[in-house]
Amino acid sequence: MTDAKPPAHLRPARVEKVAGSSGTGRDTAGGTESGTKAGTAGTTGAGAHARLDPAAELGFSGAPGQPGDTGDSMLHAQRTWDSSLATNRLDELGVKLERRRTETKDVTVSVSLLVDGWPEDVRKSVGSIVEHTNARVLAFDLGDVDGAGEVLDELAERHPDRIAVWHVAEEPHWRGGTATWGECRAKLLRLDESDVHVLMDTNVELCGDALTPLVAAVAEGAVAAGWRGVDFPDGEPEPVRMVEPGPGTAGPRRVRALTGELMAVRRGPALGALPEDAGYGRNADLALSVALQQGAVKQGSHQQGPLQQEHRELVVPGEPLPAVRLGSHDVDPGYDARESRRNFDRVLRILGTS
Repeated sequence: MTDAKPPAHLRPARVEKVAGSSGTGRDTAGGTESGTKAGTAGTTGAGAHARLDPAAELGFSGAPGQPGDTGDSMLHAQRTWDSSLATNRLDELGVKLERRRTETKDVTVSVSLLVDGWPEDVRKSVGSIVEHTNARVLAFDLGDVDGAGEVLDELAERHPDRIAVWHVAEEPHWRGGTATWGECRAKLLRLDESDVHVLMDTNVELCGDALTPLVAAVAEGAVAAGWRGVDFPDGEPEPVRMVEPGPGTAGPRRVRALTGELMAVRRGPALGALPEDAGYGRNADLALSVALQQGAVKQGSHQQGPLQQEHRELVVPGEPLPAVRLGSHDVDPGYDARESRRNFDRVLRILGTS
């Protein structure tokens, strides 16, 4: 049965009725009867129509030969573009970090600290590890300098499953004591049972998960990975060029050596590469990383548990790590010059045998 109305004719759709015609050009909800814009573009008064040329409103040409608005709209367009790029970059980094966490979930990690003063830096540094990572903290307190050992005990009481503390009566070598950097680092390595051992200084604070990119690089085969690397042209001590992660870098970057302020190593090989007789840490960390690299060459590659076969590379990640320096832990300038030079001579000797 049909009605008695004459045949209907199709008419062109009104622009505000078409899905996706309102808003920013990405909305798919369309307009409403009252002229309210759907999606994220905001609202207009009753009877207003959707924008026919959103590109021109952003300062871009709506058609060949139309320059568009080159005033504030162009500035808005640039800001919109920059914001979009930044958001996409953050999304990319977040996805990459989650993927790395999944890939390294079976790799055990510990962070080792030598505590020789600066209690407030110790509080921030250790607290940041607990907050932003799942790693266990192994800390040696050398002589309770300025009450730093008490701060460690306080933190360990609060997080007994995450923090292990050992106290020694000897003060650090740089203060005239007998507790040397090399000997203490070696003890922490032997106390550790993790796959990846992270050396970290107490003047470094994590602002996010800075460990996973380093652990992932080691798990993928690097003998060590660090926050900052060093290149020294022609084997000369000066100039030394620091190498840091930077945006736009395609993957991890190979370097000649790594600094020990934040460095992840394969625990087993590190036991044989650590300069145990080094009294001071500056440049002894470089010696450790270079010896790790040379040891990987001489001993050949081998696989350790969940870690892939190691190769000779020392790397810094391809993206900036969320970590900051809290300040400089200065020592006597004469001591620093003498001991750091001794350690750098060791680096040159190792490189000379390669």
